[in-house]
Amino acid sequence: MSVDNASVFQEEMPTFHRNFNSPSAGLSLKFSTRTSALLVITVLLALITVLGNALVVIAFAVDKNLRHRSNYLFLSLAISDFLVGAICIPLYIPYTLRKTWSFGRELCKFWLVIDYLSCTASAFNIVLISYDRYQSVYNAVSYWNHQGATARAVVQLAAVWILAFAVHGPAIMFWDYVVEVGPVVNGTCRAQFHSNWHFLMCVSILDFAVPTLSVAYFNTQIYRSIRKRSQRSAAEDPGPLPASSPTCLGGPARLAHFLRSIPLALGQRTQTPHLDSEGQEEGLRHSSETHSPSFGALSLAPSRCDTRSHFKLLRDRKTARSLAVILVAFAICWAPYSLFTIIRAASRKLEFDPWYDFVFWLQWVNSSLNPFLYPLCHKKFRKAFLKVLSYRRVVNSVTPR
Repeated sequence: MSVDNASVFQEEMPTFHRNFNSPSAGLSLKFSTRTSALLVITVLLALITVLGNALVVIAFAVDKNLRHRSNYLFLSLAISDFLVGAICIPLYIPYTLRKTWSFGRELCKFWLVIDYLSCTASAFNIVLISYDRYQSVYNAVSYWNHQGATARAVVQLAAVWILAFAVHGPAIMFWDYVVEVGPVVNGTCRAQFHSNWHFLMCVSILDFAVPTLSVAYFNTQIYRSIRKRSQRSAAEDPGPLPASSPTCLGGPARLAHFLRSIPLALGQRTQTPHLDSEGQEEGLRHSSETHSPSFGALSLAPSRCDTRSHFKLLRDRKTARSLAVILVAFAICWAPYSLFTIIRAASRKLEFDPWYDFVFWLQWVNSSLNPFLYPLCHKKFRKAFLKVLSYRRVVNSVTPR
Protein backbone atom coordinates (compact mmCIF):
# COMPACT_ATOMS: atom_id res chain seq x y z
CA MET A 1 0.00 0.00 0.00
CA SER A 2 1.67 3.20 -1.16
CA VAL A 3 1.84 5.82 1.57
CA ASP A 4 2.89 9.43 1.20
CA ASN A 5 2.59 12.54 3.31
CA ALA A 6 -0.87 13.27 1.99
CA SER A 7 -3.67 12.88 4.47
CA VAL A 8 -7.34 13.46 4.85
CA PHE A 9 -6.48 16.14 7.38
CA GLN A 10 -3.99 18.07 5.27
CA GLU A 11 -6.30 20.75 3.97
CA GLU A 12 -7.23 21.46 7.59
CA MET A 13 -3.66 21.63 8.81
CA PRO A 14 -3.48 25.46 9.11
CA THR A 15 -5.55 25.00 12.24
CA PHE A 16 -2.89 22.69 13.70
CA HIS A 17 -0.49 24.63 15.95
CA ARG A 18 2.50 23.68 18.05
CA ASN A 19 3.15 25.66 21.15
CA PHE A 20 6.51 24.67 22.63
CA ASN A 21 6.19 27.27 25.39
CA SER A 22 3.30 25.38 26.92
CA PRO A 23 3.99 24.80 30.62
CA SER A 24 2.39 21.34 30.53
CA ALA A 25 3.48 18.89 27.86
CA GLY A 26 5.08 21.48 25.62
CA LEU A 27 2.64 20.71 22.84
CA SER A 28 -0.87 21.95 22.31
CA LEU A 29 -3.08 20.82 19.48
CA LYS A 30 -6.00 22.74 18.02
CA PHE A 31 -8.24 21.25 15.37
CA SER A 32 -11.12 22.58 13.40
CA THR A 33 -14.53 21.00 13.77
CA ARG A 34 -14.14 19.12 10.49
CA THR A 35 -10.72 17.76 11.40
CA SER A 36 -11.97 16.70 14.83
CA ALA A 37 -14.87 14.87 13.22
CA LEU A 38 -12.53 13.06 10.83
CA LEU A 39 -10.28 12.16 13.74
CA VAL A 40 -13.21 10.65 15.63
CA ILE A 41 -14.26 8.66 12.54
CA THR A 42 -10.79 7.20 12.04
CA VAL A 43 -10.50 6.26 15.71
CA LEU A 44 -13.92 4.59 15.58
CA LEU A 45 -12.85 2.75 12.42
CA ALA A 46 -9.82 1.38 14.24
CA LEU A 47 -11.92 0.36 17.26
CA ILE A 48 -14.53 -1.40 15.12
CA THR A 49 -11.83 -3.25 13.22
CA VAL A 50 -10.04 -4.35 16.39
CA LEU A 51 -13.12 -5.31 18.41
CA GLY A 52 -14.93 -7.07 15.57
CA ASN A 53 -11.97 -9.23 14.61
CA ALA A 54 -10.89 -9.79 18.22
CA LEU A 55 -14.34 -11.20 18.94
CA VAL A 56 -13.87 -13.72 16.14
CA VAL A 57 -10.50 -14.82 17.53
CA ILE A 58 -11.83 -15.11 21.11
CA ALA A 59 -14.88 -17.08 19.99
CA PHE A 60 -12.65 -19.48 18.09
CA ALA A 61 -10.44 -19.96 21.14
CA VAL A 62 -13.35 -20.45 23.55
CA ASP A 63 -15.67 -22.67 21.52
CA LYS A 64 -14.10 -26.00 20.49
CA ASN A 65 -17.01 -26.68 18.16
CA LEU A 66 -15.65 -24.03 15.80
CA ARG A 67 -12.33 -25.78 15.29
CA HIS A 68 -13.08 -27.26 11.90
CA ARG A 69 -11.22 -26.82 8.66
CA SER A 70 -13.41 -24.10 7.15
CA ASN A 71 -13.46 -22.05 10.35
CA TYR A 72 -9.67 -21.83 10.43
CA LEU A 73 -9.99 -19.71 7.31
CA PHE A 74 -12.21 -17.26 9.20
CA LEU A 75 -9.61 -17.17 11.98
CA SER A 76 -6.82 -16.32 9.53
CA LEU A 77 -8.91 -13.56 7.95
CA ALA A 78 -9.72 -12.12 11.39
CA ILE A 79 -6.01 -12.05 12.33
CA SER A 80 -5.03 -10.21 9.16
CA ASP A 81 -7.81 -7.65 9.63
CA PHE A 82 -7.01 -7.30 13.34
CA LEU A 83 -3.45 -6.22 12.42
CA VAL A 84 -4.91 -3.45 10.27
CA GLY A 85 -6.93 -2.04 13.16
CA ALA A 86 -4.31 -2.61 15.87
CA ILE A 87 -1.15 -1.45 14.07
CA CYS A 88 -1.71 0.14 10.67
CA ILE A 89 -4.45 2.66 11.45
CA PRO A 90 -3.16 3.80 14.89
CA LEU A 91 0.30 4.58 13.49
CA TYR A 92 -1.12 6.37 10.49
CA ILE A 93 -3.33 8.76 12.48
CA PRO A 94 -0.50 10.75 14.18
CA TYR A 95 1.46 10.60 10.93
CA THR A 96 -1.33 12.39 9.09
CA LEU A 97 -1.87 14.91 11.88
CA ARG A 98 1.78 15.93 12.11
CA LYS A 99 2.47 15.67 8.35
CA THR A 100 5.74 13.98 9.23
CA TRP A 101 6.93 10.55 10.32
CA SER A 102 8.57 10.86 13.73
CA PHE A 103 8.92 7.18 14.73
CA GLY A 104 12.21 6.39 13.03
CA ARG A 105 13.37 4.39 10.02
CA GLU A 106 13.02 0.89 11.47
CA LEU A 107 9.49 1.41 12.74
CA CYS A 108 8.61 2.90 9.35
CA LYS A 109 9.72 -0.30 7.62
CA PHE A 110 7.90 -2.43 10.18
CA TRP A 111 4.70 -0.43 9.67
CA LEU A 112 4.93 -0.70 5.88
CA VAL A 113 5.56 -4.46 6.01
CA ILE A 114 2.63 -5.06 8.37
CA ASP A 115 0.36 -2.79 6.33
CA TYR A 116 1.05 -4.48 3.00
CA LEU A 117 1.18 -7.96 4.53
CA SER A 118 -2.12 -7.70 6.41
CA CYS A 119 -4.04 -6.16 3.51
CA THR A 120 -2.71 -8.66 0.96
CA ALA A 121 -3.26 -11.60 3.34
CA SER A 122 -6.82 -10.39 3.87
CA ALA A 123 -7.44 -10.46 0.11
CA PHE A 124 -5.89 -13.93 -0.26
CA ASN A 125 -7.90 -15.24 2.69
CA ILE A 126 -11.07 -14.06 0.97
CA VAL A 127 -10.09 -16.10 -2.09
CA LEU A 128 -9.43 -19.16 0.06
CA ILE A 129 -12.79 -18.82 1.83
CA SER A 130 -14.53 -18.51 -1.53
CA TYR A 131 -12.76 -21.61 -2.78
CA ASP A 132 -13.83 -23.44 0.38
CA ARG A 133 -17.46 -22.46 -0.24
CA TYR A 134 -17.11 -23.62 -3.82
CA GLN A 135 -15.86 -27.03 -2.66
CA SER A 136 -18.76 -27.35 -0.22
CA VAL A 137 -21.13 -27.12 -3.18
CA TYR A 138 -19.34 -29.23 -5.79
CA ASN A 139 -17.82 -31.89 -3.53
CA ALA A 140 -20.27 -31.87 -0.64
CA VAL A 141 -19.80 -35.43 0.63
CA SER A 142 -16.00 -35.35 0.61
CA TYR A 143 -16.02 -31.81 1.98
CA TRP A 144 -18.12 -32.56 5.06
CA ASN A 145 -16.40 -35.88 5.73
CA HIS A 146 -13.04 -34.08 5.99
CA GLN A 147 -14.12 -31.09 8.06
CA GLY A 148 -12.23 -32.46 11.06
CA ALA A 149 -8.96 -32.68 9.11
CA THR A 150 -7.22 -29.39 9.83
CA ALA A 151 -3.77 -30.25 8.47
CA ARG A 152 -4.68 -29.22 4.92
CA ALA A 153 -6.20 -25.97 6.17
CA VAL A 154 -3.03 -25.15 8.12
CA VAL A 155 -0.90 -25.75 5.03
CA GLN A 156 -3.18 -23.56 2.92
CA LEU A 157 -3.11 -20.75 5.47
CA ALA A 158 0.67 -20.91 5.77
CA ALA A 159 0.92 -20.67 1.98
CA VAL A 160 -1.41 -17.64 2.00
CA TRP A 161 0.70 -15.71 4.50
CA ILE A 162 4.00 -16.63 2.82
CA LEU A 163 2.69 -15.57 -0.57
CA ALA A 164 1.23 -12.35 0.88
CA PHE A 165 4.62 -11.47 2.35
CA ALA A 166 6.43 -12.35 -0.88
CA VAL A 167 4.33 -9.89 -2.90
CA HIS A 168 5.58 -6.75 -1.09
CA GLY A 169 7.78 -7.73 1.86
CA PRO A 170 11.17 -8.21 0.14
CA ALA A 171 10.67 -5.04 -1.92
CA ILE A 172 9.92 -2.98 1.18
CA MET A 173 12.87 -4.39 3.10
CA PHE A 174 15.54 -4.26 0.39
CA TRP A 175 14.47 -1.73 -2.26
CA ASP A 176 16.13 1.16 -0.42
CA TYR A 177 19.46 -0.66 -0.51
CA VAL A 178 19.21 -0.79 -4.32
CA VAL A 179 18.25 2.84 -4.87
CA GLU A 180 20.30 3.97 -1.83
CA VAL A 181 17.37 5.97 -0.48
CA GLY A 182 15.73 5.09 2.83
CA PRO A 183 11.98 4.74 3.42
CA VAL A 184 11.90 8.02 5.40
CA VAL A 185 12.58 11.01 3.17
CA ASN A 186 11.70 14.58 4.17
CA GLY A 187 9.52 13.30 6.99
CA THR A 188 7.54 10.88 4.80
CA CYS A 189 7.30 7.13 5.35
CA ARG A 190 6.58 5.27 2.14
CA ALA A 191 7.77 2.27 0.20
CA GLN A 192 10.40 3.17 -2.37
CA PHE A 193 8.50 1.49 -5.19
CA HIS A 194 5.62 3.98 -4.86
CA SER A 195 6.72 5.73 -8.10
CA ASN A 196 7.47 2.57 -10.11
CA TRP A 197 4.24 1.96 -11.99
CA HIS A 198 5.55 -1.25 -13.62
CA PHE A 199 6.01 -2.86 -10.21
CA LEU A 200 2.70 -1.48 -8.95
CA MET A 201 0.94 -2.89 -11.99
CA CYS A 202 2.31 -6.36 -11.29
CA VAL A 203 1.41 -6.38 -7.60
CA SER A 204 -2.05 -4.95 -8.33
CA ILE A 205 -2.69 -7.94 -10.56
CA LEU A 206 -1.66 -10.26 -7.72
CA ASP A 207 -3.43 -8.62 -4.79
CA PHE A 208 -6.54 -7.27 -6.54
CA ALA A 209 -7.21 -8.61 -10.05
CA VAL A 210 -6.53 -12.28 -9.28
CA PRO A 211 -8.58 -12.32 -6.03
CA THR A 212 -11.48 -10.49 -7.70
CA LEU A 213 -11.57 -12.78 -10.72
CA SER A 214 -11.21 -15.87 -8.52
CA VAL A 215 -14.11 -14.95 -6.24
CA ALA A 216 -16.19 -14.04 -9.29
CA TYR A 217 -15.42 -17.42 -10.89
CA PHE A 218 -16.35 -19.40 -7.77
CA ASN A 219 -19.57 -17.44 -7.38
CA THR A 220 -20.46 -17.97 -11.04
CA GLN A 221 -19.90 -21.72 -10.81
CA ILE A 222 -22.03 -21.98 -7.67
CA TYR A 223 -24.79 -19.97 -9.34
CA ARG A 224 -24.72 -22.22 -12.41
CA SER A 225 -24.95 -25.31 -10.21
CA ILE A 226 -27.91 -23.88 -8.30
CA ARG A 227 -29.67 -22.91 -11.53
CA LYS A 228 -29.32 -26.39 -13.00
CA ARG A 229 -30.55 -28.06 -9.83
CA SER A 230 -33.48 -25.66 -9.55
CA GLN A 231 -34.50 -26.55 -13.09
CA ARG A 232 -34.27 -30.26 -12.29
CA SER A 233 -36.32 -29.74 -9.13
CA ALA A 234 -38.99 -28.02 -11.19
CA ALA A 235 -39.02 -31.11 -13.40
CA GLU A 236 -39.54 -33.29 -10.27
CA ASP A 237 -35.99 -34.61 -10.32
CA PRO A 238 -34.38 -34.82 -6.85
CA GLY A 239 -31.18 -33.18 -8.10
CA PRO A 240 -27.46 -34.13 -7.93
CA LEU A 241 -27.14 -35.79 -4.55
CA PRO A 242 -24.63 -38.50 -3.52
CA ALA A 243 -25.16 -41.68 -5.54
CA SER A 244 -24.31 -43.79 -2.50
CA SER A 245 -27.57 -42.74 -0.84
CA PRO A 246 -30.27 -45.24 -1.91
CA THR A 247 -33.12 -42.90 -1.09
CA CYS A 248 -31.84 -40.26 -3.50
CA LEU A 249 -32.16 -42.23 -6.72
CA GLY A 250 -34.29 -41.35 -9.69
CA GLY A 251 -37.82 -42.70 -10.20
CA PRO A 252 -37.07 -46.08 -11.93
CA ALA A 253 -33.97 -46.69 -9.84
CA ARG A 254 -35.95 -45.94 -6.68
CA LEU A 255 -38.57 -48.49 -7.70
CA ALA A 256 -35.91 -51.14 -8.32
CA HIS A 257 -34.32 -50.40 -4.96
CA PHE A 258 -37.75 -50.64 -3.31
CA LEU A 259 -38.31 -54.12 -4.73
CA ARG A 260 -34.82 -55.28 -3.73
CA SER A 261 -35.30 -53.95 -0.20
CA ILE A 262 -38.38 -56.04 0.58
CA PRO A 263 -36.44 -59.21 1.69
CA LEU A 264 -34.10 -57.01 3.74
CA ALA A 265 -36.76 -54.99 5.46
CA LEU A 266 -36.27 -56.88 8.71
CA GLY A 267 -33.10 -56.43 10.72
CA GLN A 268 -30.77 -54.84 8.18
CA ARG A 269 -28.86 -51.82 9.47
CA THR A 270 -27.94 -48.86 7.37
CA GLN A 271 -26.20 -45.53 7.91
CA THR A 272 -28.11 -42.39 7.19
CA PRO A 273 -26.34 -39.04 6.83
CA HIS A 274 -27.13 -36.57 9.54
CA LEU A 275 -28.28 -33.07 8.77
CA ASP A 276 -27.22 -30.35 11.15
CA SER A 277 -29.29 -27.35 12.13
CA GLU A 278 -28.28 -25.52 8.96
CA GLY A 279 -29.29 -28.35 6.66
CA GLN A 280 -25.70 -29.35 5.98
CA GLU A 281 -24.72 -32.95 5.51
CA GLU A 282 -21.94 -33.74 7.97
CA GLY A 283 -21.02 -37.17 6.62
CA LEU A 284 -20.13 -40.35 8.42
CA ARG A 285 -18.38 -38.66 11.30
CA HIS A 286 -21.74 -37.47 12.61
CA SER A 287 -23.89 -40.26 11.23
CA SER A 288 -26.06 -42.42 13.43
CA GLU A 289 -26.90 -46.05 12.86
CA THR A 290 -30.56 -46.91 12.73
CA HIS A 291 -32.53 -50.00 11.81
CA SER A 292 -33.75 -50.16 8.25
CA PRO A 293 -37.30 -48.95 7.91
CA SER A 294 -40.07 -51.46 7.86
CA PHE A 295 -41.79 -52.58 4.71
CA GLY A 296 -44.50 -50.05 5.20
CA ALA A 297 -41.95 -47.25 5.57
CA LEU A 298 -40.24 -48.11 2.29
CA SER A 299 -42.52 -45.84 0.32
CA LEU A 300 -41.88 -44.78 -3.24
CA ALA A 301 -42.34 -41.18 -2.16
CA PRO A 302 -38.89 -39.53 -2.04
CA SER A 303 -39.71 -37.44 1.04
CA ARG A 304 -36.38 -37.79 2.85
CA CYS A 305 -34.40 -37.33 -0.36
CA ASP A 306 -36.42 -34.27 -1.34
CA THR A 307 -35.91 -32.81 2.13
CA ARG A 308 -32.15 -33.26 1.89
CA SER A 309 -32.12 -31.86 -1.62
CA HIS A 310 -34.19 -28.88 -0.49
CA PHE A 311 -31.91 -28.15 2.48
CA LYS A 312 -28.78 -28.39 0.35
CA LEU A 313 -30.24 -26.16 -2.35
CA LEU A 314 -31.18 -23.52 0.22
CA ARG A 315 -27.72 -23.71 1.78
CA ASP A 316 -26.01 -23.32 -1.58
CA ARG A 317 -28.23 -20.37 -2.47
CA LYS A 318 -27.20 -18.72 0.78
CA THR A 319 -23.56 -19.42 -0.06
CA ALA A 320 -23.96 -17.84 -3.50
CA ARG A 321 -25.58 -14.73 -2.03
CA SER A 322 -22.85 -14.33 0.58
CA LEU A 323 -20.12 -14.69 -2.04
CA ALA A 324 -21.85 -12.08 -4.19
CA VAL A 325 -21.87 -9.62 -1.26
CA ILE A 326 -18.22 -10.45 -0.55
CA LEU A 327 -17.25 -9.82 -4.16
CA VAL A 328 -19.06 -6.48 -4.33
CA ALA A 329 -17.61 -5.25 -1.02
CA PHE A 330 -14.09 -6.31 -1.95
CA ALA A 331 -14.28 -4.69 -5.40
CA ILE A 332 -15.68 -1.42 -4.04
CA CYS A 333 -12.99 -1.15 -1.34
CA TRP A 334 -10.00 -2.26 -3.42
CA ALA A 335 -10.58 -1.24 -7.05
CA PRO A 336 -10.34 2.57 -6.56
CA TYR A 337 -7.11 2.31 -4.59
CA SER A 338 -5.44 -0.04 -7.09
CA LEU A 339 -6.43 2.23 -9.97
CA PHE A 340 -5.35 5.47 -8.29
CA THR A 341 -1.99 4.00 -7.25
CA ILE A 342 -1.06 2.98 -10.79
CA ILE A 343 -2.28 6.27 -12.32
CA ARG A 344 -0.35 8.39 -9.80
CA ALA A 345 2.84 6.42 -10.32
CA ALA A 346 2.58 6.51 -14.13
CA SER A 347 1.86 10.27 -14.20
CA ARG A 348 4.45 11.04 -11.50
CA LYS A 349 1.75 12.91 -9.63
CA LEU A 350 2.66 12.29 -6.00
CA GLU A 351 1.43 15.48 -4.37
CA PHE A 352 -1.61 15.77 -2.17
CA ASP A 353 -4.85 14.44 -3.65
CA PRO A 354 -7.97 14.26 -1.45
CA TRP A 355 -9.49 11.54 -3.65
CA TYR A 356 -6.41 9.39 -3.23
CA ASP A 357 -6.67 9.75 0.53
CA PHE A 358 -10.31 8.74 0.37
CA VAL A 359 -9.61 5.51 -1.54
CA PHE A 360 -6.60 4.90 0.71
CA TRP A 361 -8.87 4.75 3.77
CA LEU A 362 -11.55 2.90 1.81
CA GLN A 363 -9.22 -0.08 1.46
CA TRP A 364 -8.89 -0.27 5.24
CA VAL A 365 -12.68 -0.11 5.57
CA ASN A 366 -12.81 -3.59 4.03
CA SER A 367 -11.05 -4.95 7.13
CA SER A 368 -13.81 -3.44 9.26
CA LEU A 369 -16.54 -4.98 7.11
CA ASN A 370 -15.11 -8.50 6.96
CA PRO A 371 -16.17 -9.57 10.49
CA PHE A 372 -19.76 -8.69 9.58
CA LEU A 373 -19.63 -10.30 6.12
CA TYR A 374 -18.12 -13.58 7.32
CA PRO A 375 -18.22 -15.02 10.88
CA LEU A 376 -20.93 -12.77 12.29
CA CYS A 377 -23.27 -14.10 9.58
CA HIS A 378 -22.37 -17.70 10.45
CA LYS A 379 -24.81 -19.41 12.80
CA LYS A 380 -22.18 -21.35 14.77
CA PHE A 381 -20.05 -18.24 15.23
CA ARG A 382 -23.06 -16.29 16.48
CA LYS A 383 -23.66 -18.98 19.09
CA ALA A 384 -20.01 -18.76 20.12
CA PHE A 385 -20.26 -14.97 20.42
CA LEU A 386 -23.26 -15.32 22.68
CA LYS A 387 -21.35 -17.84 24.75
CA VAL A 388 -18.44 -15.41 25.16
CA LEU A 389 -20.73 -12.54 26.12
CA SER A 390 -22.71 -14.75 28.52
CA TYR A 391 -19.49 -15.91 30.15
CA ARG A 392 -18.48 -12.32 30.77
CA ARG A 393 -21.85 -11.55 32.34
CA VAL A 394 -21.57 -14.60 34.60
CA VAL A 395 -18.06 -13.63 35.68
CA ASN A 396 -19.17 -10.08 36.43
CA SER A 397 -22.16 -11.33 38.44
CA VAL A 398 -20.12 -13.66 40.68
CA THR A 399 -17.20 -11.28 41.20
CA PRO A 400 -17.28 -9.95 44.79
CA ARG A 401 -17.69 -6.21 45.07
